[in-house]
Amino acid sequence: MTIVTVPNLLWYGNEPRRLRFPDRWDVEVLAPPGFEKPGIEDKEIEEAFARPIGSPRLEDLAAEAGEVAVVFDDITRPTPVYRVLPWVLGALEKGGVPKKNVRFIPALGNHGAMTNIDFRKKLGERVVEEYAVYNHNPYEHLEYLGKTQSGTPVHVNREFMNCDLKIGIGCITPHVHVGFGGGGKLVFPGVSGIESAYVFHSEVYSRGIETTGLGRFKDNVMYKEVVDAVRLSGMQLIVNGLINKRGQITDLFVGDPVEAHLAGVQAAMLHYVTPPAPGKDVVVANAYAKYNEMAICMFLALQTVNPEGGVIVLVVDAPEGQICHYLYRSFGKDYGGRMFSGNAAPHAGGAVRVVVCTRYPDRTMCDLFAGPDDVTVIRTWEEALSLLEKDYPGHASVGVIPDGTMQYFSS
Repeated sequence: MTIVTVPNLLWYGNEPRRLRFPDRWDVEVLAPPGFEKPGIEDKEIEEAFARPIGSPRLEDLAAEAGEVAVVFDDITRPTPVYRVLPWVLGALEKGGVPKKNVRFIPALGNHGAMTNIDFRKKLGERVVEEYAVYNHNPYEHLEYLGKTQSGTPVHVNREFMNCDLKIGIGCITPHVHVGFGGGGKLVFPGVSGIESAYVFHSEVYSRGIETTGLGRFKDNVMYKEVVDAVRLSGMQLIVNGLINKRGQITDLFVGDPVEAHLAGVQAAMLHYVTPPAPGKDVVVANAYAKYNEMAICMFLALQTVNPEGGVIVLVVDAPEGQICHYLYRSFGKDYGGRMFSGNAAPHAGGAVRVVVCTRYPDRTMCDLFAGPDDVTVIRTWEEALSLLEKDYPGHASVGVIPDGTMQYFSS
């Protein structure tokens, strides 16, 4: 048998998963170079904070600050925020900011609220116990900042705007809309209101669909909106990392929310890029970094499978289930958020079969891309392999995508 190891259960032990394939099949692992990079050393973190890109050092910003907001990406993102917090909190302490004047806010966007368990995973035990942490509410407690250059209204979290020093911590990974996440996206739509998010995901997206997509960053219309919005918000500093297949930060970019992010994106283009391999009989797309947004895997899987007749297997273990999304997910039998697709099947004419392999199945988990009767759900890899061998008793070409939520294909 051929064994392929894929990352798994990031926030639940982070133990890899072994997938077996018959030797008669041709198995190709489609992985980007950045997945093999080692985690960052303390001295490299120190250097990134000591020489920020396009902004003063954090301790100098802190010396003039009264109230501080630290926005961090939520549990749908792999960033180990706790890894860089000693340098953030150390700089605030050097600047004379007391703990009671610092608060943490997750960049939920239109996702459901985080729990105490989630906060401790992202921030660490001590931070949750010693600092205020508030969930973001996209429906209330917002401040209107005006409009972007193209006319998008910008409503931002009131607690965030009440602070005179605003810091963001997150990661840069390929993103289905803005090309690469991180940067100002922590603010817009991270801590923005539902009306802003709706216009951003509908009207702005429709104006330049061809410029958006995983890894598509140049002239991206949605990214331009993010830049306008983050400038309106007054955020002074971001801390953005690139991530490997162990969920570790490999490279760190600290500084101005736009300039430091641009520097990070240049590195991310090489870090996450993956050569395409279309026409596979079987595509196994694993969900790891954003495991509770497994629908992202479908973008790469559909580009890899044979559209005339193939099988996509999504491998996903999400103990807490797929994330609540107030714009896109279902909230009833035949309705959902404003942008709910109505469980549209992802494969025209049924030529491509979709299998979901998960230890934690639920009836509505695929509602972002398919109805419950459009997919086959099984619990173990052994079951998945049995189904595949029935379809391909002889030869098969197989593509394995180690993390379909954190890669993009070169054009």
